[in-house]
Amino acid sequence: MTNIERVPYDEFSFFKDNATEVGIAWNGPPAVRRVRVNVDAERALSALVWGTAPPEIVFLHGGAQNAHTWDTVALALGRPLVTIDLPGHGHSDGGKNGSLNVPSNAEDVAVAIRELAPNAKLVVGMSLGGMTSLALAGHAPELVQRLALVDVTPGVDGPKSQQIANFINGPESFPNFDELLARTIEFNPTRTESSLRRGILHNALQLEDGSWVWRYRRMVESGGDHPDFSSLWDIISASSMPLLLVRGMLSQSVVDDADEAELVKRRPDAQIVHVEQAGHSIQGDQPVELARILNEFLDA
Repeated sequence: MTNIERVPYDEFSFFKDNATEVGIAWNGPPAVRRVRVNVDAERALSALVWGTAPPEIVFLHGGAQNAHTWDTVALALGRPLVTIDLPGHGHSDGGKNGSLNVPSNAEDVAVAIRELAPNAKLVVGMSLGGMTSLALAGHAPELVQRLALVDVTPGVDGPKSQQIANFINGPESFPNFDELLARTIEFNPTRTESSLRRGILHNALQLEDGSWVWRYRRMVESGGDHPDFSSLWDIISASSMPLLLVRGMLSQSVVDDADEAELVKRRPDAQIVHVEQAGHSIQGDQPVELARILNEFLDA
């Protein structure tokens, strides 16, 4: 019988690596705990709570990601905050209407925020999390005092995000970790191998036969075509909270000049910051710079 090599995983064991890689001073493990919040009788969302004081920031990750995508940003910020696994992602249960349905996602996220961070000063949403945060602003505006969109607007459609879709809709499983890592490196040329290796361990599961599957496969099964987010422009137009768009400027970004112009048309007072050395995943490419931008926006 062939011995299967099991890859050990402790989700709280990588924070020093995150910090060291980008030059953040390491003063020992941060106070982080995983919690679950029941959103209805059958489902719960999972989240990471950073710090012991009332959370100041709520983070919502992008499609096919999970709450750990924000680890390095959280370390750089040093503030109490919450990072939530969206429905069908990470350790959360699936969405009640599919994991790409942002109105349903927003309803679930509102329940989690009310329990974990009801007085948060800022909601940060990247990609699918950004669209969910806009839906949240329409559903429960009292929970969105300030909003930062990370490389996304309602103008992001299927063609603009095709490269991301190609990665998400890849093989359903991988025979070993090395093949999974090789595919991830291919689609993430701006990231270091060590950061991608950590990301895989947070975002994939090793099965009993030794093969690997993504945790977000539930999203692919229920997702279908790219959602139409265009109706969320109306929420932007009707909103009044301070609004920030952080846009990656490398080719992997999904936001274009037309998206930016439409945002300014809808909200002339919106703040826009370009991050030159980042693609779509600004939190992965330039986490310390993103933390600086968010700190300035929060303290303005």
